Amino acid sequence: MSALLSLGSSAGAAVSFTSSSPSQGSAKVVIAQDGGATDVFRAVPGIVDQLVGRGLVHLTQKTNATAAWLSLVKTNDRVGIKVYSAPGSDSGTRIPVVASVVRGLIAAGVPATNITLWDRRIGDLRAAGFGVLAEQFGVKLASSVDRGFDEKVFYENSVLGNLLFGDLEFGRKDTTVSRRSYLTELITKDFTKVISITPLLNHNEASITGHLTSLGLGSADNILRFEGNGERLATALPELFGQPQIADKGVLYITDALICQYQGEQRSLLHYSVPLNQLWFSKDPVALDSLGVLELERQRDVAKIPQPKLNRELYANAELLELGVANLKRIVTENAQ
Repeated sequence: MSALLSLGSSAGAAVSFTSSSPSQGSAKVVIAQDGGATDVFRAVPGIVDQLVGRGLVHLTQKTNATAAWLSLVKTNDRVGIKVYSAPGSDSGTRIPVVASVVRGLIAAGVPATNITLWDRRIGDLRAAGFGVLAEQFGVKLASSVDRGFDEKVFYENSVLGNLLFGDLEFGRKDTTVSRRSYLTELITKDFTKVISITPLLNHNEASITGHLTSLGLGSADNILRFEGNGERLATALPELFGQPQIADKGVLYITDALICQYQGEQRSLLHYSVPLNQLWFSKDPVALDSLGVLELERQRDVAKIPQPKLNRELYANAELLELGVANLKRIVTENAQ
């Protein structure tokens, strides 16, 4: 029997869970929670460290954090940590969560020079504080656009996109539109493993700015043709994320649910936010995103805000492509003690 999110009745109330044993065809999501993990909408680093350690150990069923990390990566892996930085440090992926992950990888024996913090644009990364974090630990900082896109690896779709500066085919003779989205060389050449860390944040077309949107759209060029259209996203995003260079390298997905922002998308709107003081861990990005959509919906109900049309088709399609589990009845949630 699956354990599901329990819909509460008050804003900011912690979602509650019951334990269950995963069955064949189910997805496991581990929730680590501490009421002191945030203070006035800011993450508390020491407690976040504890949550990361507890969640990782519980997810991997190892005896300690080092063993847990080494069950996911090898010390010679080149690890790309995908963050979502566009909304800034308050509503995007939070610095203390990423710092804890970097600290754990280094303690497990992964050289700092083998770790890269990345997102689509370098300006967003620096504005959110990831440049300072990279310098602090001696890890790399990179962006999809600056690294460039791989001429040989692309996703093709019938929808034509107007090429923009930074797209691989932009500026080529007689080429102003394209049906191809080329993958960044960060994914195709630089990383052997990828860890995705996304905030619990709404998305106007995909319902949640989750792992599928952050990692999928963050890894390719010529994506504007999909971003503003929920129907196109429902088909294209699972197919894009399902490219083996993306899907096969993801070893860990963490939803930063310290704060849940249920309105605003790329803008930081803390008055549409509630502290949950949780981190969610899984090897299944679709399960995390599906639970996230449910929680965002719950918080809008509590706040008495009209619900947008949810893009459930996107996650159902992702499940059909065997990228993960979208059916809430087959998602098992466990509390990390």
